[in-house]
Amino acid sequence: MPSILVARPIPRTHAPAYVGTAVVALALPVFVVAGWRIGAWALAAVLWVAGQLLALVLQRLPLGMGSLASSGAVGFGRMFRAVGVMAVLIVLTVSDASLGLPAAAVYAFAYTAELGSSLVMYFGGGAGT
Repeated sequence: MPSILVARPIPRTHAPAYVGTAVVALALPVFVVAGWRIGAWALAAVLWVAGQLLALVLQRLPLGMGSLASSGAVGFGRMFRAVGVMAVLIVLTVSDASLGLPAAAVYAFAYTAELGSSLVMYFGGGAGT
């Protein structure tokens, strides 16, 4: 039985981002049918795209002991991606709950789908290109 503590190669694929993007896209018909504010969906979609663009930029930076500065920048950037979006959503929810809560829900579902699929790929051994 393989151990979960064994080092694995990091999958080099954008599939988890596609899964999260599909969640955001599938939320639009739900918003339309439910009569919720489309602005909340648009806010979540814009934050999602901005986060994915930041992830693409960070993915190009080298990691490892040979490039400690860029490794630190990648770590900080990945934290900033989540904390920055969370801060925006909290501020908007405090000022307008009918805009912020649905946007936060869409973003949370998309982030969870992306995280879950990336964990499945990592621990499932799907180290694609």
